[in-house]
Amino acid sequence: MPGYNHPRDLIKVAKDFPDLNFVVYHAGFRGVTSIEQIFAKTGEIPWTTEFCRMKEQEPGLSNIYMELGSTFAQLVTTYPLICAHLLGQIIRSFGMDHVLWGTDSIWYGTPQWQVEAFRRFQIPDQLIEKDQYQPLTRRAKEQVFGFNSARVFGVDVEAKRREVPNDALGRLRMSYLEEGPEPSRRAYGWVAG
Repeated sequence: MPGYNHPRDLIKVAKDFPDLNFVVYHAGFRGVTSIEQIFAKTGEIPWTTEFCRMKEQEPGLSNIYMELGSTFAQLVTTYPLICAHLLGQIIRSFGMDHVLWGTDSIWYGTPQWQVEAFRRFQIPDQLIEKDQYQPLTRRAKEQVFGFNSARVFGVDVEAKRREVPNDALGRLRMSYLEEGPEPSRRAYGWVAG
């Protein structure tokens, strides 16, 4: 029953529970079925556009986060213009600091192609001007890729970065660096003499 998936109830719930954060998976996107015809006819992205308008009526509401999930992947490959509008709308309505990266890679395999697509993706200048969308700067993409999620989930990014050398790969790297740039010239195994 698709109607139960619409994010409309989250506005009231977020107001009722201001001490909780709510993550809207897939940016509240209904799906790609008939998206091209719907967008051409109405200029709207089913559910997402409506939810963005609802949020804009509650400017003080700051505990809702829009997660991209497979929505970005579905749109960027087939409907890049609609993808630009979706990103522009959720950023304008919720703020750049309330957009979270997601890939659904558990279902679709390695997300590297999605990461590369988002790194390169830009909202066209004419949409930025016409619809007052924010450009996707490098800093904005860094926020979406991880800094926003780190803040929501209470992860101290700098502390985590300092931890990296303590994992197995970090220890191997440190061992390599300690040996210096020259090879050790050690021989292992049987050597004929």
